[in-house]
Amino acid sequence: MKQERNILICGGAGYIGSHMAQWLAEHGHEVTVLDNLSTGHREAVRWGDLIEADLLDPASLERAFGGRRFDAVMHFCARSLVGESVTQPYAYYANNVTGTLNLLEAMRRHDVGKLVFSSTAAVFGNPITDAIDEAHPKAPINPYGASKLMAERFLSDAAQAYGLRSVALRYFNAAGALPDHGIGEAHACETHLIPNVLRAALGQGPSLKIFGNDYDTADGTCVRDYVHVQDLAQAHALALNFMDKEEGAHTFNLGNGQGFSVHDVIATAANVTGLPIPYEVTARREGDPARLVAASDKAREQLGWAPQWTELAPIIDSAWRWHHDQPTWSPHHAHNDHPVQAA
Repeated sequence: MKQERNILICGGAGYIGSHMAQWLAEHGHEVTVLDNLSTGHREAVRWGDLIEADLLDPASLERAFGGRRFDAVMHFCARSLVGESVTQPYAYYANNVTGTLNLLEAMRRHDVGKLVFSSTAAVFGNPITDAIDEAHPKAPINPYGASKLMAERFLSDAAQAYGLRSVALRYFNAAGALPDHGIGEAHACETHLIPNVLRAALGQGPSLKIFGNDYDTADGTCVRDYVHVQDLAQAHALALNFMDKEEGAHTFNLGNGQGFSVHDVIATAANVTGLPIPYEVTARREGDPARLVAASDKAREQLGWAPQWTELAPIIDSAWRWHHDQPTWSPHHAHNDHPVQAA
């Protein structure tokens, strides 16, 4: 018999969080969204109630948990722009570290013992292998990655001290949208390749730049692993089932396991849209590895995760239909839950 749950989605007004809310509601679960709307969109909260609260305000968290009973929490709230984390490290540690600690303390006070945590491939730093598995050394090279790794450590310590069950999911490049449900990736401060390519096709935003074409890859441009946001939502739902059976703190890498270059993305987007994609080649960005590709065998084997979106063209097409058909949903905020890995 399918188990229905009451899930609190922290950051559920953001990109991945709103897709998570849609997935859970479609599969019969009760959804509550907690968001301060500083970077999320009220328009994206289409499934479940919205509680306006802030992880940095323990009093608002106490009000959010009071009088409600949650079976588990999914935590997507974070500052996540790598470059900004370098220039504003205190803000990143406050939001991503202190905010997570405040959430965990509220969960403990209200006897909520399961958490799915949105982590990132940025915890690994510069890769030393072609495919990155969970055993890869963790050596983050920016405050964003360091803050997420600190939060992962919290979960390990909380499992031992308080019996908290948790799963941390390390995304590579989340991409795509659910245009038929009216949700997608809407940011003003856009740093990710696919939406910027689509904006270039529409003649919106600044000119598209390729940061270096002299990498040790097949065509000289950086290679990344793109995973559809709906496949990420599926992994989070499977993590709930996993925690029913498994105690402790667990980590999983999430990616398709195949890499696509910047030129691959541009060429595929041109085919999908039927439009030219103007771009210019500029200097490399500091800290951009040539290749970032996930080894997700552990998630497939232990969670039973089987990504459905395994080709680049359908992923880009879903994002294209969102960008093309949603001109009234202004991307007026920077993004709050998406790892910055795109070249």
